[in-house]
Amino acid sequence: MSTATYLKRRDELETYFDRTAAQAWERLTSDAPVSGVRATVRAGRDAMRETLLSWLPTDLTGKRIFDAGCGTGQLAIDAARLGAEVVAVDLSKTLVELAAERAAGLDLKGSIDFRVGDMFDPGEADFDHVVAMDSLIHYRLDDFADGVRRLAALANRTVLFTFAPRTPALALMHTAGKLFPRGDRSPAICPHTAKEVGDQLTDRRLLRSKKINSGFYISQGLEMAA
Repeated sequence: MSTATYLKRRDELETYFDRTAAQAWERLTSDAPVSGVRATVRAGRDAMRETLLSWLPTDLTGKRIFDAGCGTGQLAIDAARLGAEVVAVDLSKTLVELAAERAAGLDLKGSIDFRVGDMFDPGEADFDHVVAMDSLIHYRLDDFADGVRRLAALANRTVLFTFAPRTPALALMHTAGKLFPRGDRSPAICPHTAKEVGDQLTDRRLLRSKKINSGFYISQGLEMAA
């Protein structure tokens, strides 16, 4: 995917996650104490990750999983614990290095290949399942939908992803969030309604959907047939 809007946002996200907020995301995805705002985000992300993992087979032995936008590697590690052979890609070299460090020495049933790069170009295809948790939420609707299709093309079975549902509550939280210190803010996201997402992806068969609402974290997970 090479649209100007996508490339511009991708570069912004790389700067944010690789330089501006790497330490904040390291703390957020650990057991370290965090602020009230971040605590709700942590709880929501944990719930969403557990939801997406529950949509995958219980035994992932020998299954190939692509974690698109892996961040600090929490989902990749959980999938590898279940036996998956995971390829995990993220733009942020800093976060990928942290993820690899956290995975090193763990007793994993499967394996993880961490890579730095664009999640739409992992260098290979033929995955059983592709998961993109909160990595598409920063893109406008046309780039978002194109991204889902590109990820689905890498999967033989299902593609699991999230979007930020556009609701009055989410809009209010975004406005209120501007009052918090810059270090507590996430990069700009692009909310979409469920109808907008559905209208864009009529060529994909919806299997499951679930919304997670945890304070300053509101996200909706979808599972679609590849």
